[in-house]
Amino acid sequence: MSLSTKIKLVVTGDDFGYCPRRDLGIVDCFRAGGVSSVSLLVNGSSAAGAADQAQRYNIPIGLHANLSEGIPVSAELRQKSSLVNSEGVFLGKMGIRKALALGQLSMPEVRQELQAQVSLFRELTGQTPQHMDGHQHVHILPRIREEFAQVLQENGIHYTRLPVELGLHRCDWIPEELMVFNRAVQEDALNSVGIFKSYGLRWPDLYIGLSTMGKYMSTHNIQRAIEYGILSLHSSLSPGHSTQSSICMTIELMTHPGYPSMPQEGGCGEGPDDFSQSRDRLHELEILRDPSLHSYYNNHNVHLCSFKDL
Repeated sequence: MSLSTKIKLVVTGDDFGYCPRRDLGIVDCFRAGGVSSVSLLVNGSSAAGAADQAQRYNIPIGLHANLSEGIPVSAELRQKSSLVNSEGVFLGKMGIRKALALGQLSMPEVRQELQAQVSLFRELTGQTPQHMDGHQHVHILPRIREEFAQVLQENGIHYTRLPVELGLHRCDWIPEELMVFNRAVQEDALNSVGIFKSYGLRWPDLYIGLSTMGKYMSTHNIQRAIEYGILSLHSSLSPGHSTQSSICMTIELMTHPGYPSMPQEGGCGEGPDDFSQSRDRLHELEILRDPSLHSYYNNHNVHLCSFKDL
C-alpha cells in the first residue's frame, strides 16, 4: 500500500440499541478507539438508553433501518400489514426476501415504516441521522432500495452503505452457505448504485464487513481487506494518474461488537437472537480494541472518522 495514500476509515458499530449489554460493549469499544460511529436500531429494546449514551459520549450516530426483525415502529403496520406475520412481527432476514420475490410486500408500507423510523430517531437523538443503512442489508433489496433512497433524500440524509467488498471471492474461509448469501448481497448492492446516485446519495470508496464478521474478524483479515481494496482502487485509476501522488480514500468497516446478549434480554420485540447471544460479539469487541490493530492503523496512515468527516 502506498505510503502516500491517506485512508479515512469509518468503523461502524451496528445494532446499537439492541440490548443493554450490546450497547455497553459498543460504547466501551468507541471509548477505546475501536469504532468511530454507530447505527441505531430504533425498534430495539434499549434504543432510548443507547441514544442517551451516544449523546453523553459524543458518539456519531446514524440509523440502522430495520424491516426484518422485531416489531414495526409504525403502530398501524403491526396488524394486517404485508411487512409482518400473524404475530405482528417482521418476517425475518430470509422471510422478507421470500415475500419480496413473491411480490407480497407493499412499497407504501415500506416507505411508511422507514419514515416512522427516521422520525423516531429524531425524537430519540434530537438530530437527523448522519447516515442510514439497513439491518441485514434490507436497504439494497429490489424495490425497497427505491423507497429507501427517496426517504433519505426527503430527510436530508446523504450517506448510506454499499456492501460491495472487493476481494470477497478470495476469502476461502467463508462457508459456502454464507458465501451464497454474501454474493446475493453484493449483487443487490451493485444493482442499487444507479438508483442511489440518482437520489444524490453517497458512500465510502470501499466497504469491508462480509469477510470479517464474527469469528472471521482478525487484525490480519482487516489488514488484508484494506490493502487489497486500496490496491484494486489504485489499479483502476486512469493511466495518467501517478500512484505516487497523494490520494485520500474512504472506507467503511461494518462491525457488530458488544457483550453478548443474555437470554430473554433485549432484541427488537421478540427477545435476542442467536447472533446477538453469540460470543462472536465479544470476539469482535476484543479484535477492534486490540493494540496490534491500532498500531497497524497508525503505521499505515489510517485515520478513524465518522460519516460527517468524509
